[in-house]
Amino acid sequence: MTEERLEGTLSLDKQDRKPREQDSRKADSRPSDSWVPASTLPMPDPEAGWKHRYIRVSSLDHADVKNVSKRFREGWEPIVASDYPELDIMSDLDSRWPDGVEVGGLLLCKMPTERVDARKKHYAELNQRQLQSVDQGFMNEQDPRMPKHNESKSRTSFRKG
Repeated sequence: MTEERLEGTLSLDKQDRKPREQDSRKADSRPSDSWVPASTLPMPDPEAGWKHRYIRVSSLDHADVKNVSKRFREGWEPIVASDYPELDIMSDLDSRWPDGVEVGGLLLCKMPTERVDARKKHYAELNQRQLQSVDQGFMNEQDPRMPKHNESKSRTSFRKG
């Protein structure tokens, strides 16, 4: 029995083997510092000419038809999940958009970039008009005996303690 063990040992010694120090498993292992938690709402890869956004279609298991209708009239359209294989996601059960990507009552939609930019411009102009209206109302209340000064400035200060 000892002869069999010796023969087995001799046959192992005859094999061409690298020393253990040279043997490395780095190629087989994943880098430990590159893990990132999975996103709850995955976004597709950027597509030229399109912007993507999630639209609320339900809240607390109640359909939000008013919000969906408004967003669709603005120009948002649901995406087709088969066109975005990189998402690799299972949509909500009992979804009204079986071909779309719906997660937690949010539906992934897209809109042409030009239309998104026009929408942003519209709301920026609306905001500017509202600020001007507030300033005009403030100045209209002014009395010549006690003038008011309009200092529309934003300041951020940090306390040092």
